[in-house]
Amino acid sequence: MLKKFFTAVGEYIILLGKSIQKPQKMKVFWKLLMREINDLGVNSFGLVIFTSIFVGAVVAIQMFNNFDASSFPIPPSFVGYATKAVLVLEFSPTIISLILAGKVGSYIASSIGTMRVSEQIDALDIMGVNSPNFLIFPKIVACVLFNPLLIAISIVFGISGGYIAGILTGNWTTNDYIVGIQMYMPNLFIYYAFTKTIVFAFVIATVPSYFGYNVKGGSLEVGRASTQAVVWTMVFIILSELLLTQLILS
Repeated sequence: MLKKFFTAVGEYIILLGKSIQKPQKMKVFWKLLMREINDLGVNSFGLVIFTSIFVGAVVAIQMFNNFDASSFPIPPSFVGYATKAVLVLEFSPTIISLILAGKVGSYIASSIGTMRVSEQIDALDIMGVNSPNFLIFPKIVACVLFNPLLIAISIVFGISGGYIAGILTGNWTTNDYIVGIQMYMPNLFIYYAFTKTIVFAFVIATVPSYFGYNVKGGSLEVGRASTQAVVWTMVFIILSELLLTQLILS
């Protein structure tokens, strides 16, 4: 089992080495990049916004209930600050990335895996095309460039969800919530959130690509590879979060 794991890690690193190279034709690369940004990023807008609004509302309500039940008087404005802190530090970069790992990761693994079993990748190799660079590098660039924008949008709409929750429940005033949002937050928190996002984006693009590229068999194996890709992508996201938290916030 351990030997199989280290063999897979070695194959993953070798595949990355072949992928992260200067494209053979920049015109083709830019065309592929625009397509990947649309498929992997723009098509995820709706899911990210919907999830962020409702989770932001839930976080704000939970914070208010916790503060209200406290034996010490806590100003209502701290609901806004706590909601912002939770979204920036944990929810938006981590939970949204896990959601994208399921949506984007399965798409990447299945699309590349389908090309492998239909021998399209073999045809590219025969024509002298660097198939890992052609198929995987645009996905890496698209995720690393676009995922931070998705996370920024998630933070904004999550805070908006908390604002809407305050209006609907009447538990805190609009002025209190806005004052809480405007409270000082260390710049390190923002740096931490977007550093995590870039690392997670790289994982989301590369791990499913590895599983899809190395599919052996037919359509059934493509489905299994997609499942494995999502699971291992989530595992590596959680492990890398632990490492980054220790390095940046400790």
